[in-house]
Amino acid sequence: MNQTMKAVRLTQNGNKLQLTQTQQAIPTLGKNDVLIKVKAASLNFRDHAALSGNYPGVVNSVVPLSDGAGEVVAVGEKVTRVTVGSRVSANCWATWVDGTVLKPEYYVASIGFNMDGWLAEYIVLPEMSLVALPDYLSYAQAAALPCGAVTAWNAIHQHGRLTAGQTVLVQGAGGVSVFALQLAKLSGARVLAIASRDDDDKAQLLKDLGAETVVAYGKNPDWDKEILALTNGLGVDKVVEVAGEKTINKSVASTKAGGNVALVGFASGTGGGVSPLEIMTRGIQLGATTMGSRSDFEAMLSAMASAEMQPVIDGVFAFDDYQQAYDRLQSGNVTGKVVIEI
Repeated sequence: MNQTMKAVRLTQNGNKLQLTQTQQAIPTLGKNDVLIKVKAASLNFRDHAALSGNYPGVVNSVVPLSDGAGEVVAVGEKVTRVTVGSRVSANCWATWVDGTVLKPEYYVASIGFNMDGWLAEYIVLPEMSLVALPDYLSYAQAAALPCGAVTAWNAIHQHGRLTAGQTVLVQGAGGVSVFALQLAKLSGARVLAIASRDDDDKAQLLKDLGAETVVAYGKNPDWDKEILALTNGLGVDKVVEVAGEKTINKSVASTKAGGNVALVGFASGTGGGVSPLEIMTRGIQLGATTMGSRSDFEAMLSAMASAEMQPVIDGVFAFDDYQQAYDRLQSGNVTGKVVIEI
């Protein structure tokens, strides 16, 4: 095995961050660590936010990307959960093994933000963070899962668990929304969606994945009224809220009394000014979901494997084309996940 590897780091350039490719020594193992040959990594909205300087807790010169998958090539002396040759991914919060609360101590082990991430030929991770991959998933498919899919899983299954026959609303065709649609259908739910248009490839994908109706907010600015009409005036049981500022109020208006809005993103901004009175008088439950634990990841993989659920990949880029992958994500015209093969 070579002693050096290619890696990309987030480096300071004046007042801005930039992506810089480097050649460096392969990291060394601790006794509880695992060395992984990275096969694929994927991008999330928060990776773009980090590069833009709009995400907290990013360490200077860190290797980015919290999502990836690869093959174990060496293990520390005390490692017992995996062996050389194991196909693995890792939970984004490397030390969050189980439990439903994101505790402050988990923030100090955020892969790709304050500890080196997957945009490199090799990565060293603590064995406690690792999950075994189902055989049916390729490395590119598995790399798409840690942040977006686990976030969607918890949006569906926590803060007012979605059950068969209930109705969920998803927004757009980005990574979290597509995963939420797929996982909601896996639970036997009815799914409605909003998108910029109802007659393009994105809308067709949402329909193909099981969305009953796609409401075009581009020509229906009062799309919340359309959602109410589709639910006999009652509203949906759950909204998976990814956009934030521009949609949060209409999401609340689209939710039935006693329903749930799962806050998972801020793609359109962090404002919104939700009325406390409407929340209180209608008994709306607001719940925030910031990915999940390793146990959540494992439960999701088990559910996916039962139906061989296929992650949706927007595009696959070569390692040296990492900037193009970031540009693709930033374009806002993404359907599913952007993946980099390494």
